[in-house]
Amino acid sequence: MNEEIIPTVEKGSNSPEMSVSDLAFALKRTLEDTYGRVRVRGELSRVSIPKSGHMYSSIKDDNAVIDVVCWKGVLSKLSIKPEEGLEVICTGRITTYPARSNYQLIIESMELAGEGALLKMLEERKKKLAAEGLFESSRKKKIPFLPKIIGVVTSPTGAVIRDIMHRINDRFPRHVLLYPVLVQGEGAAEQVAAAIKRFNLLKGELRPDVLIIARGGGSLEDLMPFNEEIVVRAVAESDIAVISAVGHETDTSLCDYAADLRAPTPTGAAEFAVPKRSDLIMQILDIERRLVNSSDRTLSEFRNRLTAAVARLGAPENLLELRIQKIDNINHRLDRCFEKMLYNKQNMLTRCASRLSSPEFKIAEGNSLLLLHAKRLLAVKDRLTKPFSDRLAQSSRMLESLSFQSVLKRGYVVVRGDKGRVITDAESVKSGQFIKLQFKDNKYVDAVAGKVLQKSKKSIKNKHNEVKQDSLF
Repeated sequence: MNEEIIPTVEKGSNSPEMSVSDLAFALKRTLEDTYGRVRVRGELSRVSIPKSGHMYSSIKDDNAVIDVVCWKGVLSKLSIKPEEGLEVICTGRITTYPARSNYQLIIESMELAGEGALLKMLEERKKKLAAEGLFESSRKKKIPFLPKIIGVVTSPTGAVIRDIMHRINDRFPRHVLLYPVLVQGEGAAEQVAAAIKRFNLLKGELRPDVLIIARGGGSLEDLMPFNEEIVVRAVAESDIAVISAVGHETDTSLCDYAADLRAPTPTGAAEFAVPKRSDLIMQILDIERRLVNSSDRTLSEFRNRLTAAVARLGAPENLLELRIQKIDNINHRLDRCFEKMLYNKQNMLTRCASRLSSPEFKIAEGNSLLLLHAKRLLAVKDRLTKPFSDRLAQSSRMLESLSFQSVLKRGYVVVRGDKGRVITDAESVKSGQFIKLQFKDNKYVDAVAGKVLQKSKKSIKNKHNEVKQDSLF
């Protein structure tokens, strides 16, 4: 409300009449005009950041509490992360919230209130990250002995990268990939964390074998990017071994605890990353010398042992002569045994042959015996088979006389109905029924029965039943 308030004067009173809103907004303007910009020191309490991204909190000391608000855009640019119990100095403006009649501080910037508060915050953050296991020694990876590629995360313009390159080239030249980042100030922590993640995403020959995160010395505030959670977590989650070299030897950051190896200085990190080439050459030469000496001693020992063994064996010709003589003796004994065995087998064959008869004699004897038995069989054949032949002939004549085929030859027929059944009763035949007439020699005629006439029994005895043959097939 920017319009001028014209109070109305009640009759009989000198006090102007104001609405609640008029009074609330008048107080709001008074506070904003009087305290346009203030710096307040105190301890953060009841820090709350809802889904909107704005921070609602309060700042207090031993005697008073003031509500504070930090909008989302300002909160993302703060150099420190607001936390419960953190002692800070807030810069902003005083205003009111008329809906609740509260006054509050709108934060425009925030800084830690002295090094003691900063150390307290770092100690609490260290305990929190340690409880999550980010500093456990079991998580730390071994630094490669001689990496092919070394990744460096630092400022491209400082003396740090020059010191690292000089020491690496002096000790053992290796390929170095530099990821340029800010090492202090706003956005430095995000750039360092992004560099670590980018190096881990590289594949193939460009992927570093070890990472060096480095910066020169500075104040505690200057080293704060390397104490941020985003950097510590990126270092702990890196699949590539990380060497941390932040600040001077006496400086310690949370990044040092999460790294796989802490170096006192960036130059020390380069010394940890690669061995000294001259030392390796001297070590290899020493190993070579020791190997040659050891080989010579081993060969000399085996040579002496071989000489002693040869002396104990004697002349090889003498050993061969003894073996040859033994073999000749065995061959002579084998020849005699073989001749004796052949002689015994021949005698046995002769004795067996003398006991055998001539095959022609055996065949002639068998033929004579066969002829004798054949004559005997012919003599008894008629006597054995004649009774059976007579009985078979008699049975055949009887079968012929009793067979219905003989009756059919005399002019009779067999009447068959369905399925070849014989019809013996005229009453079972219906008019129009298909019948089959069987004649002699198994010949058949298909017919259709006509009307059956009823006649007297005498007539039936003298005549055959008339069957009207309608059709023949």
